[in-house]
Amino acid sequence: MRVAALLGLALALVPISEGAFAQNQPATCSRDLFQNEGALRRQQTRLSAVANADQATQCRTWREHVGFLQSSRAVFATCQSGAQREQNVAMMDSELADYRALLSNRCGKR
Repeated sequence: MRVAALLGLALALVPISEGAFAQNQPATCSRDLFQNEGALRRQQTRLSAVANADQATQCRTWREHVGFLQSSRAVFATCQSGAQREQNVAMMDSELADYRALLSNRCGKR
């Protein structure tokens, strides 16, 4: 999948813009974005580690990854604005759709 692209987006995070949007953000956004970057790296490692694993292990990891993507999406949606927010949220939505399709096609009820 595009985990490497997600990592690239996380590494390209720019400081939160000032103004009305920044005033309405949770005080934890700087920390949340920083932690999100590290989590994206860990997820890339986890996904790589199960590339040749049995299907049950892959399915479990992919399900956990969907949960991670949902959390990561929420951080981007809450803590970013403008084009950067749109790009990162769209990337998360695309990844979520891809992994949900993968789970449906390869894992079913497993």
